[in-house]
Amino acid sequence: MSKIRVLVTDDSAFMRKVITDILSSDPEIEVIDRARNGLECIEKCKQLNPDVLTLDIEMPVMNGLDALKSLMSDHPLPIVMLSSLTREGAEATIEALELGAFDFVTKPSGPISLDIHKVGDRLIERVKAASMAKARWKRTVPRPSIFKKLETKPASVQTPSPLSTATVPIVTPSTPNEIIKPPIRKNLGTRPRLVALGTSTGGPKALQVVLTAIPADFPAPIAIVQHMPAGFTKSLAQRLNTLSQIRVTEVVDGEILEPGTAYIAPGGYHFEVRHVNGRLQAHLHQEEPRGGHRPSVDTLFESVSRLTNVDKWAIIMTGMGNDGTKGLKMMKELDSVTSIVEDESTCVVYGMPRSAALAGLADHVAPVDKIPELLCKLVH
Repeated sequence: MSKIRVLVTDDSAFMRKVITDILSSDPEIEVIDRARNGLECIEKCKQLNPDVLTLDIEMPVMNGLDALKSLMSDHPLPIVMLSSLTREGAEATIEALELGAFDFVTKPSGPISLDIHKVGDRLIERVKAASMAKARWKRTVPRPSIFKKLETKPASVQTPSPLSTATVPIVTPSTPNEIIKPPIRKNLGTRPRLVALGTSTGGPKALQVVLTAIPADFPAPIAIVQHMPAGFTKSLAQRLNTLSQIRVTEVVDGEILEPGTAYIAPGGYHFEVRHVNGRLQAHLHQEEPRGGHRPSVDTLFESVSRLTNVDKWAIIMTGMGNDGTKGLKMMKELDSVTSIVEDESTCVVYGMPRSAALAGLADHVAPVDKIPELLCKLVH
């Protein structure tokens, strides 16, 4: 079997050497060359045609984002970004995922991380996953025209019987860039409604497709687990909030979940939903990771399964592994729930949806761009 041919790009000679050593330690991976900046990276990609590229974000001459845009337009290939844990690094990483990067790995201690070996296993795993999903990934790469649309608010999905749009007072944004939208309060006397959604690799782009197509008067809160480390989920939520008609926020412990709002679990915390005085409330905790994940989709889904007198919908989208299958199974065993699983044709990685489908837990299977319309019809 041929090895996975990888090009490593980083402006630090030390980092290039260490990343090369980490990847080369796996017998299935071969580092074919190294590049010092984005411009050199582009030229070597054209010459060598690697299977996978690792790309640092902060580099001189041409940074990782500019190189990524060029490659996605002219020479698309699976790219694993290496990012710092700073706010600027998180924002750049979210943009990179929007532009078509396969996934990312965080440098533990800044641009030159002497302890990069701590994420060695994750880096190897991501490179292998990128190689395995190469054919499917190419079908999901955004067209160059999408780069011009990233700042444009898309039109909403047309849904029957719009609900009341009574609002609550607008809260002052916690940061200058955060857009706060008032949630849509449910009609008194009706059963609470809840959508629970889980995703992983490829999830940020899939969430953008789904959340930006949901209308502002959506009559249920959306509880979301996206596998991401601490420091990145807030940037993801803020970015999606600027693009969506519904409100999108990183959930806070004890927060009441309101219709017309999507709540993303913060990296490093499990997200559960509880029924308190007739209302849905978020509960965050840091119990042990499940299957290597915190937040865990199973943890969210299992908490939702224990809710009574609540109308429920569950969605599983692109991602590696099988997180969410156990939780969805419990949801179906304990109560009535309607599930939507992303179709293989649009998954960056067909792992989590495949697991749920093979377990016979999928009520509906749909491409990611059809999920918003289907969800709106089901919930209404």
